[in-house]
Amino acid sequence: MAGEESVAEAFLREPRRYTSHQVAEMAGVPVYRARRFWRALGFANVADDAVEFTDSDVEALRTLLGMVSDGLYDEEHMLLIARSLGRATARLAESQAELGAEELDQAGVPLAERPRAWRRRAERVVPDLTGLLVYAWRRQLAAAAGRLAVQDLSAVRVTVGFADLVGFTRLSRQITETELAALVDRFEGRSADIVTSHGGRVVKTLGDSVLFVADKSHVAADIGLRLVETHAKGRGMPELRVGLAAGPVVWRMGDVFGTTVNLASRLTALALPGTILADPQAAEELEDDRAFQLRAVDRLSVRGLGELVPFTVTRA
Repeated sequence: MAGEESVAEAFLREPRRYTSHQVAEMAGVPVYRARRFWRALGFANVADDAVEFTDSDVEALRTLLGMVSDGLYDEEHMLLIARSLGRATARLAESQAELGAEELDQAGVPLAERPRAWRRRAERVVPDLTGLLVYAWRRQLAAAAGRLAVQDLSAVRVTVGFADLVGFTRLSRQITETELAALVDRFEGRSADIVTSHGGRVVKTLGDSVLFVADKSHVAADIGLRLVETHAKGRGMPELRVGLAAGPVVWRMGDVFGTTVNLASRLTALALPGTILADPQAAEELEDDRAFQLRAVDRLSVRGLGELVPFTVTRA
Protein backbone atom coordinates (compact mmCIF):
# COMPACT_ATOMS: atom_id res chain seq x y z
CA MET A 1 0.00 0.00 0.00
CA ALA A 2 2.87 2.37 0.76
CA GLY A 3 4.16 1.87 -2.79
CA GLU A 4 0.72 2.62 -4.25
CA GLU A 5 0.42 5.77 -2.13
CA SER A 6 3.81 7.06 -3.21
CA VAL A 7 3.01 6.45 -6.88
CA ALA A 8 -0.35 8.21 -6.56
CA GLU A 9 1.28 11.22 -4.91
CA ALA A 10 3.87 11.36 -7.68
CA PHE A 11 1.11 11.73 -10.26
CA LEU A 12 -0.91 14.16 -8.15
CA ARG A 13 2.27 16.24 -7.80
CA GLU A 14 1.12 17.69 -4.47
CA PRO A 15 0.49 16.36 -0.95
CA ARG A 16 -2.87 15.23 0.39
CA ARG A 17 -3.69 17.47 3.35
CA TYR A 18 -7.48 17.87 3.72
CA THR A 19 -10.53 15.81 4.69
CA SER A 20 -13.75 16.02 2.68
CA HIS A 21 -15.32 18.27 5.31
CA GLN A 22 -12.36 20.65 5.20
CA VAL A 23 -12.53 20.89 1.40
CA ALA A 24 -16.27 21.55 1.49
CA GLU A 25 -15.82 24.22 4.18
CA MET A 26 -13.11 26.00 2.17
CA ALA A 27 -15.39 25.95 -0.89
CA GLY A 28 -18.28 27.25 1.20
CA VAL A 29 -20.75 24.41 0.66
CA PRO A 30 -22.16 21.50 2.68
CA VAL A 31 -20.19 18.29 2.30
CA TYR A 32 -23.17 16.47 0.73
CA ARG A 33 -23.15 18.99 -2.14
CA ALA A 34 -19.39 18.66 -2.60
CA ARG A 35 -19.76 14.89 -2.75
CA ARG A 36 -22.34 15.18 -5.54
CA PHE A 37 -19.68 16.76 -7.74
CA TRP A 38 -16.98 14.31 -6.68
CA ARG A 39 -19.23 11.37 -7.51
CA ALA A 40 -20.08 12.98 -10.86
CA LEU A 41 -16.35 13.18 -11.59
CA GLY A 42 -16.10 9.46 -10.79
CA PHE A 43 -14.53 9.67 -7.33
CA ALA A 44 -15.83 7.48 -4.53
CA ASN A 45 -16.92 8.86 -1.17
CA VAL A 46 -14.21 8.57 1.50
CA ALA A 47 -14.41 8.39 5.28
CA ASP A 48 -15.02 11.70 7.04
CA ASP A 49 -11.62 11.62 8.75
CA ALA A 50 -9.63 10.44 5.70
CA VAL A 51 -6.98 12.93 4.58
CA GLU A 52 -7.34 12.40 0.83
CA PHE A 53 -7.62 15.83 -0.76
CA THR A 54 -5.16 18.36 -2.14
CA ASP A 55 -5.19 22.07 -2.93
CA SER A 56 -6.20 21.15 -6.49
CA ASP A 57 -9.31 19.42 -5.17
CA VAL A 58 -10.29 22.62 -3.39
CA GLU A 59 -9.67 24.70 -6.51
CA ALA A 60 -11.62 22.28 -8.73
CA LEU A 61 -14.65 22.34 -6.44
CA ARG A 62 -14.54 26.13 -6.29
CA THR A 63 -14.40 26.25 -10.10
CA LEU A 64 -17.41 23.96 -10.50
CA LEU A 65 -19.44 25.92 -7.98
CA GLY A 66 -18.30 29.24 -9.41
CA MET A 67 -19.58 28.37 -12.88
CA VAL A 68 -22.97 27.66 -11.30
CA SER A 69 -23.05 30.84 -9.19
CA ASP A 70 -21.96 32.92 -12.21
CA GLY A 71 -24.95 31.61 -14.16
CA LEU A 72 -22.91 29.87 -16.87
CA TYR A 73 -24.68 26.57 -16.11
CA ASP A 74 -27.36 25.47 -13.69
CA GLU A 75 -26.28 22.83 -11.19
CA GLU A 76 -27.77 19.87 -13.07
CA HIS A 77 -25.94 20.79 -16.28
CA MET A 78 -22.75 21.36 -14.30
CA LEU A 79 -23.10 17.86 -12.87
CA LEU A 80 -23.52 16.51 -16.42
CA ILE A 81 -20.33 18.28 -17.47
CA ALA A 82 -18.52 16.84 -14.45
CA ARG A 83 -19.83 13.37 -15.30
CA SER A 84 -18.66 13.61 -18.91
CA LEU A 85 -15.22 14.78 -17.77
CA GLY A 86 -15.03 11.94 -15.27
CA ARG A 87 -15.98 9.28 -17.78
CA ALA A 88 -13.66 10.51 -20.51
CA THR A 89 -10.63 11.05 -18.28
CA ALA A 90 -11.12 7.77 -16.41
CA ARG A 91 -10.93 5.81 -19.64
CA LEU A 92 -7.99 7.90 -20.81
CA ALA A 93 -6.14 7.41 -17.53
CA GLU A 94 -6.74 3.63 -17.53
CA SER A 95 -5.40 3.27 -21.07
CA GLN A 96 -2.32 5.40 -20.35
CA ALA A 97 -1.59 3.49 -17.14
CA GLU A 98 -1.90 0.18 -19.00
CA LEU A 99 0.52 1.38 -21.67
CA GLY A 100 2.93 2.51 -18.96
CA ALA A 101 2.72 -0.91 -17.31
CA GLU A 102 3.39 -2.58 -20.67
CA GLU A 103 6.49 -0.41 -21.15
CA LEU A 104 7.84 -1.48 -17.75
CA ASP A 105 7.02 -5.13 -18.51
CA GLN A 106 8.89 -4.98 -21.81
CA ALA A 107 11.82 -3.28 -20.10
CA GLY A 108 11.96 -6.16 -17.60
CA VAL A 109 11.58 -3.96 -14.50
CA PRO A 110 11.04 -6.26 -11.45
CA LEU A 111 7.86 -5.77 -9.43
CA ALA A 112 9.83 -4.66 -6.37
CA GLU A 113 11.27 -1.76 -8.37
CA ARG A 114 8.01 -0.75 -10.06
CA PRO A 115 6.96 1.98 -7.58
CA ARG A 116 10.25 3.83 -8.05
CA ALA A 117 10.02 3.40 -11.85
CA TRP A 118 6.46 4.76 -11.81
CA ARG A 119 7.55 7.79 -9.79
CA ARG A 120 10.32 8.55 -12.28
CA ARG A 121 7.80 8.12 -15.09
CA ALA A 122 5.37 10.54 -13.43
CA GLU A 123 8.05 13.24 -13.22
CA ARG A 124 8.75 12.92 -16.94
CA VAL A 125 5.34 12.39 -18.54
CA VAL A 126 2.80 14.34 -16.47
CA PRO A 127 3.79 17.83 -17.68
CA ASP A 128 3.81 16.77 -21.36
CA LEU A 129 0.60 14.75 -21.13
CA THR A 130 -1.13 17.62 -19.33
CA GLY A 131 -0.33 19.95 -22.21
CA LEU A 132 -1.40 17.39 -24.82
CA LEU A 133 -4.67 16.72 -23.00
CA VAL A 134 -5.62 20.39 -22.95
CA TYR A 135 -4.54 20.81 -26.59
CA ALA A 136 -6.59 17.85 -27.85
CA TRP A 137 -9.63 18.86 -25.80
CA ARG A 138 -9.58 22.43 -27.10
CA ARG A 139 -9.30 21.27 -30.72
CA GLN A 140 -12.16 18.81 -30.25
CA LEU A 141 -14.28 21.43 -28.47
CA ALA A 142 -13.65 23.94 -31.25
CA ALA A 143 -14.82 21.44 -33.87
CA ALA A 144 -17.90 20.37 -31.89
CA ALA A 145 -18.92 23.92 -30.99
CA GLY A 146 -18.49 24.96 -34.62
CA ARG A 147 -20.89 22.23 -35.76
CA LEU A 148 -23.49 22.89 -33.08
CA ALA A 149 -23.39 26.67 -33.50
CA VAL A 150 -25.42 26.35 -36.72
CA GLN A 151 -27.46 23.26 -35.85
CA ASP A 152 -30.87 22.85 -34.29
CA LEU A 153 -30.40 20.28 -31.53
CA SER A 154 -34.03 19.21 -31.80
CA ALA A 155 -33.56 18.18 -35.43
CA VAL A 156 -30.08 16.64 -35.76
CA ARG A 157 -30.03 14.38 -38.79
CA VAL A 158 -27.05 12.19 -39.71
CA THR A 159 -26.19 8.85 -41.23
CA VAL A 160 -25.19 6.33 -38.58
CA GLY A 161 -22.75 3.54 -39.35
CA PHE A 162 -22.17 0.46 -37.22
CA ALA A 163 -19.29 -1.84 -38.15
CA ASP A 164 -18.86 -5.23 -36.50
CA LEU A 165 -16.23 -7.98 -36.67
CA VAL A 166 -17.84 -11.29 -37.61
CA GLY A 167 -17.18 -14.25 -35.30
CA PHE A 168 -15.15 -12.18 -32.84
CA THR A 169 -16.42 -14.02 -29.75
CA ARG A 170 -15.47 -17.40 -31.19
CA LEU A 171 -12.07 -16.13 -32.31
CA SER A 172 -11.36 -14.63 -28.87
CA ARG A 173 -11.55 -18.14 -27.38
CA GLN A 174 -9.03 -19.49 -29.87
CA ILE A 175 -6.15 -17.01 -29.51
CA THR A 176 -4.05 -15.80 -26.58
CA GLU A 177 -4.89 -12.69 -24.59
CA THR A 178 -1.86 -10.91 -26.05
CA GLU A 179 -2.98 -11.73 -29.59
CA LEU A 180 -6.52 -10.63 -28.78
CA ALA A 181 -5.31 -7.28 -27.40
CA ALA A 182 -3.17 -6.71 -30.50
CA LEU A 183 -6.12 -7.52 -32.78
CA VAL A 184 -8.42 -5.10 -30.94
CA ASP A 185 -5.75 -2.38 -31.06
CA ARG A 186 -5.34 -2.83 -34.82
CA PHE A 187 -9.09 -2.81 -35.42
CA GLU A 188 -9.79 0.27 -33.31
CA GLY A 189 -6.76 2.17 -34.59
CA ARG A 190 -7.36 1.50 -38.29
CA SER A 191 -11.10 2.11 -37.96
CA ALA A 192 -10.60 5.47 -36.25
CA ASP A 193 -8.07 6.52 -38.89
CA ILE A 194 -10.45 5.65 -41.73
CA VAL A 195 -13.52 7.28 -40.18
CA THR A 196 -11.87 10.55 -39.20
CA SER A 197 -9.70 10.96 -42.31
CA HIS A 198 -12.71 10.57 -44.61
CA GLY A 199 -15.08 13.01 -42.96
CA GLY A 200 -16.86 10.97 -40.29
CA ARG A 201 -16.78 11.04 -36.50
CA VAL A 202 -16.17 8.06 -34.22
CA VAL A 203 -18.82 7.98 -31.49
CA LYS A 204 -17.41 4.96 -29.66
CA THR A 205 -15.61 1.66 -30.08
CA LEU A 206 -16.59 -1.54 -28.30
CA GLY A 207 -13.65 -3.84 -28.94
CA ASP A 208 -15.17 -5.73 -31.86
CA SER A 209 -17.30 -2.89 -33.26
CA VAL A 210 -17.24 0.81 -34.02
CA LEU A 211 -20.13 3.29 -34.11
CA PHE A 212 -19.62 6.32 -36.33
CA VAL A 213 -21.69 9.12 -37.86
CA ALA A 214 -21.41 11.29 -40.96
CA ASP A 215 -23.42 14.31 -42.04
CA LYS A 216 -24.10 12.78 -45.48
CA SER A 217 -24.94 9.23 -46.56
CA HIS A 218 -22.35 9.17 -49.33
CA VAL A 219 -19.63 9.93 -46.76
CA ALA A 220 -20.88 7.17 -44.46
CA ALA A 221 -21.10 4.69 -47.36
CA ASP A 222 -17.56 5.47 -48.50
CA ILE A 223 -16.30 5.03 -44.94
CA GLY A 224 -18.15 1.73 -44.61
CA LEU A 225 -16.65 0.38 -47.83
CA ARG A 226 -13.16 1.52 -46.85
CA LEU A 227 -13.54 -0.20 -43.47
CA VAL A 228 -14.52 -3.49 -45.14
CA GLU A 229 -11.76 -3.23 -47.74
CA THR A 230 -8.99 -2.25 -45.33
CA HIS A 231 -9.73 -4.84 -42.66
CA ALA A 232 -10.06 -7.56 -45.31
CA LYS A 233 -6.35 -7.04 -46.05
CA GLY A 234 -5.36 -7.48 -42.41
CA ARG A 235 -3.72 -10.79 -41.60
CA GLY A 236 -5.81 -12.76 -39.10
CA MET A 237 -8.52 -10.09 -39.04
CA PRO A 238 -12.12 -11.41 -39.13
CA GLU A 239 -14.44 -10.17 -41.86
CA LEU A 240 -16.35 -6.98 -41.24
CA ARG A 241 -20.01 -6.18 -41.81
CA VAL A 242 -21.59 -2.74 -41.73
CA GLY A 243 -25.08 -1.34 -41.21
CA LEU A 244 -26.07 2.18 -42.31
CA ALA A 245 -29.19 4.14 -41.39
CA ALA A 246 -30.05 7.78 -42.08
CA GLY A 247 -32.37 9.86 -39.92
CA PRO A 248 -32.72 11.91 -36.75
CA VAL A 249 -30.64 11.14 -33.67
CA VAL A 250 -30.40 12.43 -30.15
CA TRP A 251 -26.95 13.56 -29.03
CA ARG A 252 -26.29 13.27 -25.32
CA MET A 253 -22.99 13.31 -23.42
CA GLY A 254 -21.02 12.58 -26.59
CA ASP A 255 -23.17 9.56 -27.51
CA VAL A 256 -26.05 9.13 -29.97
CA PHE A 257 -29.41 7.53 -29.32
CA GLY A 258 -32.67 6.89 -31.10
CA THR A 259 -34.37 4.72 -33.68
CA THR A 260 -31.79 5.52 -36.37
CA VAL A 261 -28.97 4.20 -34.18
CA ASN A 262 -30.94 1.08 -33.29
CA LEU A 263 -31.71 0.45 -36.97
CA ALA A 264 -28.04 0.69 -37.98
CA SER A 265 -27.15 -1.81 -35.26
CA ARG A 266 -29.92 -4.22 -36.29
CA LEU A 267 -28.91 -4.04 -39.96
CA THR A 268 -25.32 -4.86 -39.03
CA ALA A 269 -26.48 -8.05 -37.32
CA LEU A 270 -28.42 -8.99 -40.47
CA ALA A 271 -25.66 -8.16 -42.96
CA LEU A 272 -23.55 -10.94 -44.48
CA PRO A 273 -19.80 -10.93 -43.77
CA GLY A 274 -17.96 -8.46 -45.98
CA THR A 275 -21.10 -6.53 -46.94
CA ILE A 276 -22.82 -3.24 -46.19
CA LEU A 277 -26.57 -3.10 -45.58
CA ALA A 278 -28.30 0.30 -45.78
CA ASP A 279 -31.80 1.27 -44.74
CA PRO A 280 -34.20 2.69 -47.39
CA GLN A 281 -33.57 6.29 -46.31
CA ALA A 282 -29.80 6.04 -46.69
CA ALA A 283 -30.25 4.14 -49.96
CA GLU A 284 -32.50 6.89 -51.31
CA GLU A 285 -29.80 9.46 -50.60
CA LEU A 286 -27.25 7.28 -52.42
CA GLU A 287 -29.48 6.54 -55.40
CA ASP A 288 -28.13 9.28 -57.68
CA ASP A 289 -24.50 8.91 -56.61
CA ARG A 290 -22.59 7.17 -59.38
CA ALA A 291 -19.88 6.07 -56.98
CA PHE A 292 -22.16 3.39 -55.51
CA GLN A 293 -24.27 0.51 -56.67
CA LEU A 294 -27.39 -0.44 -54.72
CA ARG A 295 -29.25 -3.73 -54.77
CA ALA A 296 -32.45 -4.37 -52.87
CA VAL A 297 -32.53 -7.56 -50.80
CA ASP A 298 -35.49 -9.56 -49.62
CA ARG A 299 -37.80 -7.91 -47.13
CA LEU A 300 -36.44 -8.41 -43.63
CA SER A 301 -38.03 -8.32 -40.23
CA VAL A 302 -35.97 -6.02 -38.02
CA ARG A 303 -36.40 -6.79 -34.34
CA GLY A 304 -38.33 -4.02 -32.62
CA LEU A 305 -38.61 -1.94 -35.81
CA GLY A 306 -40.89 -3.93 -38.10
CA GLU A 307 -40.29 -4.96 -41.72
CA LEU A 308 -38.30 -3.10 -44.36
CA VAL A 309 -36.41 -3.66 -47.61
CA PRO A 310 -32.73 -2.78 -47.09
CA PHE A 311 -30.10 -2.42 -49.82
CA THR A 312 -26.59 -3.74 -50.19
CA VAL A 313 -24.05 -1.05 -51.06
CA THR A 314 -21.03 -1.70 -53.27
CA ARG A 315 -18.75 0.44 -55.37
CA ALA A 316 -20.02 1.11 -58.86
